[in-house]
Amino acid sequence: MNKYDTMIACNRKTSEEKINRAVTEIRQMLTDREKVSVPKLVKRTGLSRGFFYKNETVRKEMDRALEQQAGMIDPKRYIGDIVMKNRIELLEQQVRELKREKEQLEKENVRLQKALNKKDLNLLKNL
Repeated sequence: MNKYDTMIACNRKTSEEKINRAVTEIRQMLTDREKVSVPKLVKRTGLSRGFFYKNETVRKEMDRALEQQAGMIDPKRYIGDIVMKNRIELLEQQVRELKREKEQLEKENVRLQKALNKKDLNLLKNL
């Protein structure tokens, strides 16, 4: 084996190690139910951004992971959604109570205006 062949074999081995590291990390993120993203993978693996986009094997694995995660819900977002839903329900209940109170006040206002008009009519009759 000459130097060129040795260099090719060494490069191929290094490339396979990088691919295995990237694929392993993608699968680990899926197992941990973490959102798979290139910046996170770069940080975790030490590989370049371009590697994740240019390498076919890694790109296919990443696309598969992203498709799989399309239906997954981020736990923090899920908790935030529950909190917001509860807050909306509370506010809707307050709106209903305020509308009910407004209707009662309008009815009382009409009743008091009628009473005031009767009093004015009685006052005018007495003059």
